[in-house]
Amino acid sequence: MAKISELKRELQRAVNCVIEEDDDDSLEATDQAMQCLCALKDLKLKSLSLPITPPHEFVCPLSKQLIKDPVVLASGQTYDRPFIQKWLKDGNRTCPETKQVLSHSALTPNHLVRKMISQWCLKHGIELPGPSHDEDQDIVTNADRDRLNSLLETLSSSNVPEQKKAAKEVRVLTKQMPSLRAVFGECSDAVNKLLSPLLSGNVNSHPDLQEDLITTVLNISIHDSNKKLVAENPIVIPLLIESLKFGTLETRRNSAAALFTLSALDSNKDIIGKAGAFKPLVELLDEGQPLAMKDAASAIFNLSIVHENKGKAVSEGTIKVIMKKIKDRILIDELLAILALLSTHHKAIEEMGELGAVFCLLSIIKEDTSDRNKENCIAILYTMCYNDRTKLKEIWIDESTNGTIANLAQSGTSRAKRKANGIIERLDRYLSLVHTA
Repeated sequence: MAKISELKRELQRAVNCVIEEDDDDSLEATDQAMQCLCALKDLKLKSLSLPITPPHEFVCPLSKQLIKDPVVLASGQTYDRPFIQKWLKDGNRTCPETKQVLSHSALTPNHLVRKMISQWCLKHGIELPGPSHDEDQDIVTNADRDRLNSLLETLSSSNVPEQKKAAKEVRVLTKQMPSLRAVFGECSDAVNKLLSPLLSGNVNSHPDLQEDLITTVLNISIHDSNKKLVAENPIVIPLLIESLKFGTLETRRNSAAALFTLSALDSNKDIIGKAGAFKPLVELLDEGQPLAMKDAASAIFNLSIVHENKGKAVSEGTIKVIMKKIKDRILIDELLAILALLSTHHKAIEEMGELGAVFCLLSIIKEDTSDRNKENCIAILYTMCYNDRTKLKEIWIDESTNGTIANLAQSGTSRAKRKANGIIERLDRYLSLVHTA
């Protein structure tokens, strides 16, 4: 840019000389002006032929393109809104970059990055991209409201075939029109009308009807303003838990996903934990269907963030099921995150020790390439050593042969190095005491 400015100033001086000087004296100035013009032309052509590459931090990890509408995920990573929305709507419950299990699925606008991208575009003469159209801001027409109210009235009737048709349509509408989800928060009895077919008789008397209604609960729970309203409705959480136990696999999976979505609020975590959600969630995790396991694991993780729920998770057999899955190398990322979260509970640590967690976690550190998984493994081992000195002997046996922890102390992330060095220090004290004895 500085080179072009200098050439323009030089061209201006040469042109002035051509105009002001005599014909004989202006020949040299004319040559100089032509040289400046040629040089400017070359610079312009070069700038056009070289594509401008945005800085790495302005590129969405999913689209690999300049971010238009930057939003922050629960993991702290920034993405372009439409691409991360698609990732979440496809059923993913982890951060694409860090593989971290998400504590919630809310997206926060990143105004700072938006401003920086705007400045960069302005500087390079690039048209500023406008933010993507947010589906949740679509206008709900009176016709949409009337149709939804009509369907809810049908669901409140006793005509089962008509209820099934209405349930199917409400499910489709709340998926395809996210803006319609907000309407449930505007009407005090909308949720009760929606679920009224499940309140008489067995919850799974009509499995297809149950599946459509539970999936609709999932759809409307995605809308942030509905989370408190839905969870505090006295009929919703018990019905979701019943549907976790009795229903099609799709119904059970969507029940787990709804509990995960609702548990984004801490007050809801307490409600769901007290209602007895952990046992059916652990059973769903244990059964082994991949997508259902993922939803169950996500819900268990979210619920276990609250200290009061950790004991409930442990008492319902979470540790045993997770250790079995991890040993089979199933869903390692998500399940290690849950173990790390529960490792602050003393009974969880005791159970991990009894189930051979030390050897299992050390083997993952040796085999796995994920920094996040290694961090979780070493954090759990550190807590185990702190609470049970007998585990130091198990670690020392592996360390004397493989040097697993010493290697991590050299090559791991800063957090992994800190935990690994902490274990090494405890090992040194342990060995010193053994030799003294």
